[in-house]
Amino acid sequence: MRIELLYWEECPSYDLALQRLREALAERQVAESVRLIEVTTEREAEALRFPGSPTIRIDGQDLFPTPDGPYGLTCRVYHADNGRVTPLPTAEMIREAIRKALRE
Repeated sequence: MRIELLYWEECPSYDLALQRLREALAERQVAESVRLIEVTTEREAEALRFPGSPTIRIDGQDLFPTPDGPYGLTCRVYHADNGRVTPLPTAEMIREAIRKALRE
């Protein structure tokens, strides 16, 4: 299993997203380490299909897919279950996405 967190340095949310991701993986007893990938150019963002920071992928699949972009150096926006817009996925959103990814 390959677990990646793609981020843009200018976005302040990726460190908390990484912490939440690691906690959720530990709860599921997933021992794989998280590979951090810094995206530094617009060209790289397009090539990586990077919709913004933070982006979490397992085996190349975005845990929170966006249909065909846009891609670029930006902070990402997530929509929580309560309808609130947030700059990173909640801990529960990450846990649920990991559950789904591990079942497939």
